[in-house]
Amino acid sequence: MHQHPVVLKIGGNDLDQPGFIDDLAGIVRQSHAPVIVVHGGGKEISQMQEQLGIVPRYVDGLRVSDEASLSIAEMVLCGAINTRIVRTLQLRGIEAQGLSGMDRGLIRVRKLEHPQGDLGRVGEPVAVRGEVLLHLLYLGVTPVVSPISLGDDGPYNVNADHVAGAIAQAVNAEKVIFTTNVHGVLHGERVVDHLTPSLAEELIAGGVIHGGMLPKVYTARHLVAAGVRQVVITNLAGLMQGIGTTVVPEVAV
Repeated sequence: MHQHPVVLKIGGNDLDQPGFIDDLAGIVRQSHAPVIVVHGGGKEISQMQEQLGIVPRYVDGLRVSDEASLSIAEMVLCGAINTRIVRTLQLRGIEAQGLSGMDRGLIRVRKLEHPQGDLGRVGEPVAVRGEVLLHLLYLGVTPVVSPISLGDDGPYNVNADHVAGAIAQAVNAEKVIFTTNVHGVLHGERVVDHLTPSLAEELIAGGVIHGGMLPKVYTARHLVAAGVRQVVITNLAGLMQGIGTTVVPEVAV
């Protein structure tokens, strides 16, 4: 395997849309480069929390995870969603293997300290065993990664955008694609084609970029600064049509 892989992060809001995972399988099959799929599951976690009488809480677009919420996240992400994606890919003729960040110590994390409040058992990646994923790709297997990861004192929930970013750096990815429920970063009705770190800063300060888009843009900005070639924010339809927001480094003047 000589090609650099593509990391494709799919959002939890899309996963229960009819046909979404079928479309995903089509994109994986047509990709010129090997693909690592990373998935979230926020919508289904929130639904399960509400069924069990837990009110979902967020700080700066990141879910707060107490012990009960972490158990729900593990059940939904590692159980229901991961197996659903793997099953659909297999039925479409794609060799797929589900992993969480805990399997083989794939993703090690520390507690994420956030200036705006305690997030509970939410981690940030500190190490990724990229060779585990590269070996699977070498064997022709598409890894499907759930973001529950391993800290020194047990499991942590990790924002899937952060996991995708850490994996991309560990495997020297050609590109990271963050799918969301819109064609890209929107300014009014218009998709922002190219986003530099300074323009991102302006749009965040102006409230144009907010909520769940914040972790994607923060992670994209960090990845571009760290040397990842290209970061794209779009939805599956945008991906198929070549529409989206490409995050690029500042242009030297």
